[in-house]
Amino acid sequence: MDSKDKDHILSLKVMRLTRPSLFTGLSVCCDARDLPGDHLNAETRADIAVPQGLHNTGVGHLLLLPQSFGNIYLGETFSCCLCVHNDSNEIIRDVAIKAVLQMSNQRVPLLGDDEDEPLHQLQPSDTINEVIQHEVKDIGTHILVCAVSYQASSGEQQNFRKFFKFQVMKPLDVKTKFYNAECDEVYLEAGVQNITSGPLCLEKVELEPSPYFTVVSMNKISPATPTSDTSSSSTSSCLVFGGINTINTHDTRQYLYCLKPRPEAKASPATLRHATAIGKLDIVWRTNMGDRGRLQTSQLQRMAPQYGDVRVTVDKIPSVVQLEKQFDVLLTITNICERSLDLHLAFLGGNGGSEWSGVNSQPLPSLSPAQHTSLTLSLLPLHTGLQTIAGVRLTDTFLKRTYDYENLAQVFITRDKVSN
Repeated sequence: MDSKDKDHILSLKVMRLTRPSLFTGLSVCCDARDLPGDHLNAETRADIAVPQGLHNTGVGHLLLLPQSFGNIYLGETFSCCLCVHNDSNEIIRDVAIKAVLQMSNQRVPLLGDDEDEPLHQLQPSDTINEVIQHEVKDIGTHILVCAVSYQASSGEQQNFRKFFKFQVMKPLDVKTKFYNAECDEVYLEAGVQNITSGPLCLEKVELEPSPYFTVVSMNKISPATPTSDTSSSSTSSCLVFGGINTINTHDTRQYLYCLKPRPEAKASPATLRHATAIGKLDIVWRTNMGDRGRLQTSQLQRMAPQYGDVRVTVDKIPSVVQLEKQFDVLLTITNICERSLDLHLAFLGGNGGSEWSGVNSQPLPSLSPAQHTSLTLSLLPLHTGLQTIAGVRLTDTFLKRTYDYENLAQVFITRDKVSN
């Protein structure tokens, strides 16, 4: 950004500070037996920007200074240099520079906000250089307002302002999906897409949970054979995406997290049911030249699961059972409404995969609000394969309302003997 006002004896230039890029040349080559012969190849070999031995790759080893203002993305650090130059042959006194970054909803002072800041004196052809930095936290139009005040040789106080407008764009597109498990766990699937103009190296993509949950990242591969020397293995080497998590333009990375309720939250079903905020995603990346960026999402919200007045969960069940050999299932029945419940339990058919064993119906003890009771019931497996266990029916004896639970859990039934 360049600006000069001829009505003033001081000129102001604002230059953005960015890293250089690698020079990429256009390699034109041909077979030596073609009409141009070796002429084009000789031109390529003589180019100082083309590395030796890599003439046809188009990748250079020289750095190219920025030719334009470039793109600014949310989460990056905006750096620029303010240069005030004395174009006259006079000594200019009491030179002060102020810079304010103006967004749609706020103004952020970057330079000259301190009243005790000393004033400068400029000799003829002298320059004042001030570097300012600001972490960009808003997208949209930004206006850098630069104000320069000084005292001319005549003693008259002069000042002028310059405005520099630029756009801040979104670097990543984050899409989330939530899955509520019956065991109160919440699974978060997050898709992170690179929508910048170049590749990014994702250094960190972590979920900071809300006070109701703890988080387990499911984006790492456990080693097949654990080693005793844990210090030699780094965390990044265990990531699903490899040690260097590079994502190209318009590519997407999928991340999976498991959130488990804390004991104090799980002890209160009503509190856990209304806990819709699950946490924030914290993303840190670097560009191909090492510029760092950081982005944190707003509080992610899930849809609260709807359980009605009663909730039935399977607390204990074997994963593999033997055909026609009875096994036990531990059920927990919880009252999550605001009144006491008198329930009656009845068994439902298992569609041939398994059937309940024992008395087919029984009354349950009265449950106060937030109270639960546990039952150990027996099932008889009848067919091999992955089978859904038989369901149960609960009846509210006061309101005569019934609640059917038919997809409680699955077990694998085999003819082979299963060791306990």
